[in-house]
Amino acid sequence: MKRREFITLLGGAAAWPLGAGAQQGERMRRIGVLMGLDPDDASAAEHLRALKGGLGALGWVEGQNVRIDIRAAGDLAGLRAVGDELLGLGPELIVTYTTPAITLIRQAAPNMPVIFVAVSDPIGTGFVQSLARRRHLSPVNAGRSASVGPRADRCAAQRSG
Repeated sequence: MKRREFITLLGGAAAWPLGAGAQQGERMRRIGVLMGLDPDDASAAEHLRALKGGLGALGWVEGQNVRIDIRAAGDLAGLRAVGDELLGLGPELIVTYTTPAITLIRQAAPNMPVIFVAVSDPIGTGFVQSLARRRHLSPVNAGRSASVGPRADRCAAQRSG
């Protein structure tokens, strides 16, 4: 799978707990993004553009029907601080980039729905039980982790549990 297709898939995957589509009159939904990258990192900007583009393609437009709170830090102490701040904002879903980011969220909010990207050894870290078990994204089993990555099928994600 090409990188652009993967990143676009990530944007679509982030919308799964928000419902099938956006409707007028619905309350503003909230997605948190926690990046274990320096905020000025070029790849961080690319990931965010792709996430917003994927959500937009599904009818989720930032500022209209979804709020996206983004926090990033390139060091562990900073990541802890911005992670706590992000959780305090009350997101319904968090998209994490890097192993330290999902580790912090899983420790602080184990029932928070999380989609993770760029995680090394998701089995060894306990985020998923197997890479062989793939399911299509759905709001079933909310509070579990889902990863979207190069090994993921086009419309599938690895789900824990």
